[in-house]
Amino acid sequence: MNLLTRGTSAFCLLLAGVAATAQPAPATTAGTAAAATGTYEPRRGQAGKDVIWIATPDAAVDRMLQMAELRATDRLVDLGSGDGKIPITAARNFGARARGLEYNPDLVQLSRRRAQQAGVADQVEFQQADIFVTDFSQADVVTMYLLPELNLRLRPILFGMAPGTRVVSHSFTMGDWQPDETSRTDTATLYLWRIPANVSGSWQLGAVPGLAKAPQRLQLRQHRQMVEGEAQYGALATSAQRPVLSGDRLSFGLRDADGAPLAVQARVQGDTMRGTLTTAAGQAHAFEARRSEAPAPIAGVVASQPELDAAARALN
Repeated sequence: MNLLTRGTSAFCLLLAGVAATAQPAPATTAGTAAAATGTYEPRRGQAGKDVIWIATPDAAVDRMLQMAELRATDRLVDLGSGDGKIPITAARNFGARARGLEYNPDLVQLSRRRAQQAGVADQVEFQQADIFVTDFSQADVVTMYLLPELNLRLRPILFGMAPGTRVVSHSFTMGDWQPDETSRTDTATLYLWRIPANVSGSWQLGAVPGLAKAPQRLQLRQHRQMVEGEAQYGALATSAQRPVLSGDRLSFGLRDADGAPLAVQARVQGDTMRGTLTTAAGQAHAFEARRSEAPAPIAGVVASQPELDAAARALN
């Protein structure tokens, strides 16, 4: 769903399905009656409180789900699900289980009716809900079409989700949190982020069978999904080269104590890191590392004041 504004504050509240309290959203008498009889249909450009409504284009929906690499085993949650198009498409075309959170009860009823018509009512749930007080932490994929201010409010909630959760936003960014992927269709710009694991801190490596020149320790620092750090070989420290963190997968290059290159591929699960150190000759050696201290919180999760100021100006 897309709502265009004539008054940003009112638009923010209605677009995200957020009100001052978590009480059900008021519905028009005509809308409620139409929803009860199964005849309610939103109209392109229909007026609301300082807003008009425009549906998400099919091409944008398809591309969002492709970017998320949606699988039949995934659970998708659409924040502000409107007429239900994204959850229904996720179930019908990808076989995924999907849930739509929408504040307008008329749109919830419409979405349920459309899911029945599409034959996916057993795979899709629509809930009249406030996205800021409703738990969607079990989702594997989160989709949204919200304003920048609302995306920034959601950012700490999203970073609390499991590493590797895919988040796709239609049209609007997450402040200066750089997306992992961007697509442009004829009608929209789409952004993908993968929630990163927390890899910061000091990691102690055990012995690496078959590799005499393995590092003894990794020291990593993290800002969102951006990582930097060093490996230590006794008194020698050398920087991690071109580190990439995607969900719980971390990769980077190293130069060992003799100057030979090593490629590091690892998966981080809590305070354990497991992976391989691969030599220039292509020999892969399994390693395990343990974090020796509690990690610092991921930096950059809470929006900075410049980000908030830029979001407030975005539609002015």
